[in-house]
Amino acid sequence: MDEQGTRLSAAELHGSLSDPALTSMNFLNEVANHYPDAVSFAPGRPFEEFFDLDDLHSYLRTYCRYLAEERGLTPEQVRRSLFQYGRTKGVAHEVIARNLAVDEGIVVDPESVVVTVGCQEAMFLVMRALRAGPDDVLLSVSPAYVGVTGAARLLDMPVLPVRDGPAGIDLDDLVTQARQARASGRRPRALYVMPDFANPSGISMDLETRHRLLRVAGEEGLLVLEDNPYGLFHIDGERLPTLKALDDSDRVVYLGSYAKTAFPGARIGYAVADQRVLREEGQTSLFADELAKLKSMLTVNTAPIAQAMVAGMLLENGCSMVKGNLREIDIYARNMRHVLTGLTRRFPRDEGNGVSWNVPNGGFFVVVTVPFTVDDELLEYSAQRHGVLWTPMHHFYDGGAPLRQLRLSVSLLSPEQIESGLDRLAAMIADRVSRQDEESEA
Repeated sequence: MDEQGTRLSAAELHGSLSDPALTSMNFLNEVANHYPDAVSFAPGRPFEEFFDLDDLHSYLRTYCRYLAEERGLTPEQVRRSLFQYGRTKGVAHEVIARNLAVDEGIVVDPESVVVTVGCQEAMFLVMRALRAGPDDVLLSVSPAYVGVTGAARLLDMPVLPVRDGPAGIDLDDLVTQARQARASGRRPRALYVMPDFANPSGISMDLETRHRLLRVAGEEGLLVLEDNPYGLFHIDGERLPTLKALDDSDRVVYLGSYAKTAFPGARIGYAVADQRVLREEGQTSLFADELAKLKSMLTVNTAPIAQAMVAGMLLENGCSMVKGNLREIDIYARNMRHVLTGLTRRFPRDEGNGVSWNVPNGGFFVVVTVPFTVDDELLEYSAQRHGVLWTPMHHFYDGGAPLRQLRLSVSLLSPEQIESGLDRLAAMIADRVSRQDEESEA
């Protein structure tokens, strides 16, 4: 026997394992772990100061009362609902459907809801179902959330980028990309979008663009995969309707998550898939039922206890996550204003310093443009030398070529941490500009 044990050849493993889309998350986590004292603008995690262990017990009791009093379950059935596997499509689907009606004006049959292990599984299930052959491709607004790109890689499903633009999506480019794909023998199946405060760009689509997007998707025969983790977190003004709420032709598959609005530790996401699947014998089924078949072979089911805790939180707040997140909404708005004001104070726009940024009206993310290339090496230098972390924007583009942009996440920090972090960021930028000037003079 080989003393060093069995060895596997990387060349004989799935190609996605060497893809940058799958290594980005690990790299960013490792940098954060190596520099725990750095002020971190990197993670898009929810604010955690309001987390309370006692709440979990309260949520669980509330859900059990719901099962007994509203659903009419016996004590034995309540216990079984929590301790056993549960239905593949989920046990909290009715409460989630009520939440969608209350907060989003989305009225759906609870049977069209598949409760998943985070939104990541929902994305994977939908793409697995749509990827029928090697010619099938996904369109995605670029830059894109790295999770959807990575999931597509696992499925050998190419992702074709569509420009974002100031309105959140360039619809002319969407048409161009879809038609060029067909001309080359490919079949565009769906478009992935995050219309509200997108990760990583922070951009939102205006109402007119949302209506036009649905029209274009219909004309091009595309499903729309709408991901909405940040839609509740507006700074001011009225929330715009989701694409799903505007959809009158069942074109939108809605991907939801309670990671940001409840707590990510529960790992509760869902897909609303109310499209009808036609069969040769003339029968139809819900797309949600087809996704459940896939889920039964992937994760079997989503932990009923985790579903119960999230559903209990919803029930305690009248099935409204807006009501359940009033404190967090204020925190995120405060932090976003603090970061934007702090950037303006440190980099006055009239001084020609080469630093600029977008101004989202909510969400977690701000994109900063700087007068030098931003790469992973600079991130490590920033953490080691200046004690501040952020995310290089190249991780969100296919190909990963270094750009002159970085992403700041505002969600997790206090005002004092934001001030300290921006001071350190300004020092890092000044340091890099100075080194760049010295290199150009040499």
